[in-house]
Amino acid sequence: MAYYALGDSISIDDYAGGPGLGAASLLADDFGIDLTLLARDGATSEDVVRFQLDKIAGRPALITLTMGGNDLLTALFTPAKLGLPPDLDAARRTVAQVAANYAIVMPALAATGARVVLSTVYDPTDGTGDLSWLGLPAWEGGLEILASLNDAIRAAAAGHGAGVADLHAAFLGHGAKAGDVTAADPRPDNRDLWLCGHIEPNAWGAQAVRDAWRAALRG
Repeated sequence: MAYYALGDSISIDDYAGGPGLGAASLLADDFGIDLTLLARDGATSEDVVRFQLDKIAGRPALITLTMGGNDLLTALFTPAKLGLPPDLDAARRTVAQVAANYAIVMPALAATGARVVLSTVYDPTDGTGDLSWLGLPAWEGGLEILASLNDAIRAAAAGHGAGVADLHAAFLGHGAKAGDVTAADPRPDNRDLWLCGHIEPNAWGAQAVRDAWRAALRG
């Protein structure tokens, strides 16, 4: 059986400690299926459409997708690099573009006949909206923008019979409130801390993503 993992760094091995330790690798090992890891560090929804979608071959049994978080980060960081405050209108346009890319991706995934699981985008601030550890100003309205992105992901799943792994809910309390998310350690002693390198899932985070995917498949 074939399994394709599409999307961004939430799915990859790199930040969890190396080959075989990322969320997609763990899920493939659990089910004893062959993984094709198309997800790439830093990939946006446009990257998924342009560079990953057409690499799915045959009739896979399972597809997971983590998409949209990097789009929102880009919308956040672009004004900051220019010394400007966050642009809520630009962020709303970004959410609309991510939703449009889901509208392209989902029919293609559904046509494969695979079980498809989408993932909501987690909040490394644990609901505080405090981005000072990223060197960024407070983003008024940012949490509402994230919520609208996750609503768009849920709608895309519902429209095409896909499962939803609610990473946003699962990761609350395991980001900046749990410890130093800027550290690079993939396996910190504090197992309540699921992030490293600011926003990436460490080994414990990768296991949590895998668990959320499994729960979605059972649902």
